[in-house]
Amino acid sequence: METTQATSRRTGPETRPAALATGPGHVVVHGNPAFRAMFGDGAVGLPARESMLGLPPAAFDLLDAVLRRGRPLARWIRADDREWRLTATPRREFGTNEVYGVAFHLRARDDLPIASSS
Repeated sequence: METTQATSRRTGPETRPAALATGPGHVVVHGNPAFRAMFGDGAVGLPARESMLGLPPAAFDLLDAVLRRGRPLARWIRADDREWRLTATPRREFGTNEVYGVAFHLRARDDLPIASSS
């Protein structure tokens, strides 16, 4: 019997920057350890455009669109000479369902699962 097992190179939360941001300025209110390693501890508490240096304007366009449209979006971006998949989803207020922010993460292209048979 042949099984397929997903393995990957350089995977896990330590390699995938993720954060929560609020409002139209995308003020970062939480960042995981990978986010803090990539953008610095000082990035938390600041607007994304001021603290996430090195990301192209298209990254912030995506965050703006998620906040405005209220639906998840993703795209490939280039930062630090690497390709990253930026995925963002709206954060909604409980009870009113109003979108108040975005949750997002980056995953490097070379951090994609590789299927192997055992």
